[in-house]
Amino acid sequence: MMDVLSYGIGTLFAFAIILFILYVFIQDVTQKKHGVLRNYPVIGHLRYFFEQLGEYFRQYFFAGDRDEMPFNRSTRGWVYRLAKNEGGTLGFGSTYDLHLPGALIFVNHPFPVLEEERLPTPSLILGENHCKQPFEAKSIINVSGMSYGAISAPAVRALSRGAGVAGCWMDTGEGGLSPYHLEGGCDVIMQIGTAKYGVRDAHGELSPERLVELSKVVKAFEIKLSQGAKPGKGGVLPGKKVTAEIASIRGIPEGRDSISPNRHRDISNMNELLDRVAYIRDLTGRPVGVKTAVGGWLFMNELADAVHRKGLEFAPDFLVVDGGEGGSGAAPQALADHMSLSIEEALPRVVDALIESGLKQRIRVVASGKLVTSARAAWALCVGADFINTARGFMFSLGCIQALRCHTNTCPTGIATHSHRLQRALVVEEKYLRVANYANNMNREIDMIAHSCGVRHSRELRREHVRLVQANCQSISLNMIYPYPEPKARVRAA
Repeated sequence: MMDVLSYGIGTLFAFAIILFILYVFIQDVTQKKHGVLRNYPVIGHLRYFFEQLGEYFRQYFFAGDRDEMPFNRSTRGWVYRLAKNEGGTLGFGSTYDLHLPGALIFVNHPFPVLEEERLPTPSLILGENHCKQPFEAKSIINVSGMSYGAISAPAVRALSRGAGVAGCWMDTGEGGLSPYHLEGGCDVIMQIGTAKYGVRDAHGELSPERLVELSKVVKAFEIKLSQGAKPGKGGVLPGKKVTAEIASIRGIPEGRDSISPNRHRDISNMNELLDRVAYIRDLTGRPVGVKTAVGGWLFMNELADAVHRKGLEFAPDFLVVDGGEGGSGAAPQALADHMSLSIEEALPRVVDALIESGLKQRIRVVASGKLVTSARAAWALCVGADFINTARGFMFSLGCIQALRCHTNTCPTGIATHSHRLQRALVVEEKYLRVANYANNMNREIDMIAHSCGVRHSRELRREHVRLVQANCQSISLNMIYPYPEPKARVRAA
């Protein structure tokens, strides 16, 4: 009897499978959207299945250590080791190709700095002599802007606690200040995006009362003009990631797409930008900076000319230069691939313009854009940056595996998702230590490079300390590619 029953169930199951395949067959041959399925019904689905899985399998089975984008396995492994405090030591030589155009080669000194000759890397003060409450920034490496919304609450909590231990700052991103940013007691920079999330009134305008309230808990404000991932396009947070809490913090409806304007409606030229900088600084007493991607010389020339006319009291206290290769969240591919200069080209232009106009000591420069390793960060210091911001470096320290799902709310490591089930992967008590390790070890390795170049600390690095490999496989000193300019103008003192 049982055999007959089992046979009957098996028959029904097989019949159901045949009906399902027949249904898919009819649907495929009659639909008009996909040519492959019309000619190869049923089995044509395998093509789309393998295409979807390909990007995940390539990194494990097919791609070489230096092959992938946006970050290859070697770079990710470097960050993972720093975050786990496992050191950056390897055996049997490096896979880094010293003959590849663009390769970095630091100039080792024949008599490197001895242990007893080394000096601590000095902190720098943002807004010194120009605001009531200047900010002393101690760490070279800092957490770049990642909004609560783009990343999860556990991710923000771990970053805040880790940044507090490491002594680096944390940028809120344009999504506003959440309680999780303050949890770790770290230095927080409040970003003011084009939608003014977190600092807006009931009409969506900038709220002076909110700015004053925030100035009691944040160290500085940052006006975001654009970011490297999508210059000319405002931030986009899909509605499925706009929870009730995020909607409350941003001042927007729950469950609806959060789309920022592509620029500040009240800032349409350089004079208005500098007036806004001075207004926020005077109102809050805090340093005020500007974040932007760079498309050419126009922005920096206009900035320098405007400060020259108006005076140093109108200059931003810091300038965050985001390279076109930056971006930790969702962005249109047309902009992510082709809009704005890379950090390699943008940073020297910005620094040179500040030197020429006599503004380099007034405006601190923060470099951002795939600077996730100590070598890349040291290169930026050689060019003339004062600080380094990284978002994806800290995401890797949290356990990011580059699944490329940041915009889908299905991040498998719990970093870029609001699914409580997936967030279980990110244990704050474990990951905040890795955040701190990454920041501390990055600072330590940058100093190690500096000492090998013969200078006492990393702020003494100059362009002559690094060489770039050219297309003919020969390297050339960076100060030959980008000679230090002579100051051309003196700005009016405040």
